[in-house]
Amino acid sequence: MNSAAETFAPEQQLSGLRWLRRELSPFPGRETMTLRLVIGVVIVAVISMTLQTPLTSISAYMVFFVTKENRVVTTLTGVGLAIGATIAVALSLFFYRYTLDYPEFRIPVMAATVFGGMFLSRIFVIGPLAFAIGFVLAVTQSMADTVPDADALVRGLLWLWVIVVFPVAITVIVNQIVLPADPERSPNPHRQTNAKTSLFVADAFTNPAHARFGLKVALAAMSCYIIYSALDWPGIRTAFITCCFIALESTEATLRKARLRLVGCCVGGLLGFLSIMYLVPSMESIVSLVMLTAAGSALAGWVAAGSQRIAYAGLQIALAFFMCIFQGFAPDTDFDTIRNRLVGIVLGIVVTSVVFQYLWPERESASSH
Repeated sequence: MNSAAETFAPEQQLSGLRWLRRELSPFPGRETMTLRLVIGVVIVAVISMTLQTPLTSISAYMVFFVTKENRVVTTLTGVGLAIGATIAVALSLFFYRYTLDYPEFRIPVMAATVFGGMFLSRIFVIGPLAFAIGFVLAVTQSMADTVPDADALVRGLLWLWVIVVFPVAITVIVNQIVLPADPERSPNPHRQTNAKTSLFVADAFTNPAHARFGLKVALAAMSCYIIYSALDWPGIRTAFITCCFIALESTEATLRKARLRLVGCCVGGLLGFLSIMYLVPSMESIVSLVMLTAAGSALAGWVAAGSQRIAYAGLQIALAFFMCIFQGFAPDTDFDTIRNRLVGIVLGIVVTSVVFQYLWPERESASSH
């Protein structure tokens, strides 16, 4: 994950408008990646609406989460995510045999899985797979708070597997057949050095920073979980997700990623708000929804297909936008989703920032090795 931290390293100062113009300007391959994103999202949305699968917003977002700069990385990411989600759901079903009616056991299991996933994501060469298992397992363990009985919980877990895996398969297929020539991009030396014979990084079991990183993320995530549970406000559970997704090795890199997430979600939330206000009430068919989805995906996709300095904001624009417009299988004008999501993101950013700032802070000079 060292390359991720350097992605968010400070660059030479540019004026705001010049920097934004440069980051949003076209370059070879950007249009292709944006087109793949739009096609994938539209296909997923149509299938989800037709079959009425739950959580269409998450399924649509998975297209953005899996799509990378070339087909090989996209396929590897998709396969790893599918395997990780399958293992996590199976483990969650197993743990629920002992934790369903015992929150005093379930909460420590959640904390342990977040710690384990984030710790392994730093010591494993295949860190994203470990992260996927730990994160999905922790999220699924929190589902018991919002389901009425065990049967509904099992169905929810199985549906969660479906809404994660089927968009992954579609994304991989789309990336293989739609304009398959990969864009020309500058080589990433960090990806080249990841080809190692060992499954672990060199200092996996000697550097205490790896375990401390897992503890910090677990503390931030579980603090948010306790806060929204105590407030009886499940709508802001995005705070838990935020803590896991914005965490990077260094404090500075984590805070910069947090800012991108906040800006992206504000933009996506604004687009969703305007859509609900002026467009959604007049929609009468799935065709109009597809056109709105394609337009929002194109904008978010253009940002996500940019340099790593802004790409993460594009993912957040997409997620916030999808959360707003996909609220069911019929036009809905509920603004609570926008409010809850933004509140949850801000809470997660604040808690993570405090934890990373004051508990074992890692500076970029120490984490960039």
